[in-house]
Amino acid sequence: MNTNSRDYIIPKQSFQKELIRKVIHITIALVPTMANWNFLLTVIFLSTGILFYAINETARISGKTGGFISRMTVMASRPVEKGFVWGPVTLGLGALAALLYYPNPAATVAIYALAFGDGIASIAGKFLGRRTTVRIGEKTMVGSIACFIAVFISAYAVLTDLHLALASAVTATILELVPARDADNLIIPLGTGLVLTLLM
Repeated sequence: MNTNSRDYIIPKQSFQKELIRKVIHITIALVPTMANWNFLLTVIFLSTGILFYAINETARISGKTGGFISRMTVMASRPVEKGFVWGPVTLGLGALAALLYYPNPAATVAIYALAFGDGIASIAGKFLGRRTTVRIGEKTMVGSIACFIAVFISAYAVLTDLHLALASAVTATILELVPARDADNLIIPLGTGLVLTLLM
């Protein structure tokens, strides 16, 4: 099959949107460090952030605000996302749920799976897997491999246990394949945290 170099070029606007989205996504990895410093304050911070975003986003789609949060939402949202953009809400809820439901280090690994596994899988799938025909459902093989590697490395760094890190990576990779859109921000940390908690 003939390929053209233009097939590999990522439109500048699309690249900027995805970069903003994934920078936001990956910064959720700061949550475990914050929680180790002050758990209660971190829970309050996440809860307040989710509520503040939801209020701001409701105002945005009603045409009542043009603040920084609204501008960032517009800059990061994909063309298919119409109305309320749920990504930041489910991202915050996923991290918050992992903190509240699971003990450490399961909570930390679950949040890292969300931040690095899902975030890096999306980047790899969209930009490295643009020309691949190897897919698993809606996801690219490149993205799934990237998810596995990212979760395995981050989990092993926390757990220093090969088998538990492997179990975490396999679980997160399987869950990342679920075609759940923004709900994967909940499914990945909750599922990974649950499996790890049961195994520990």
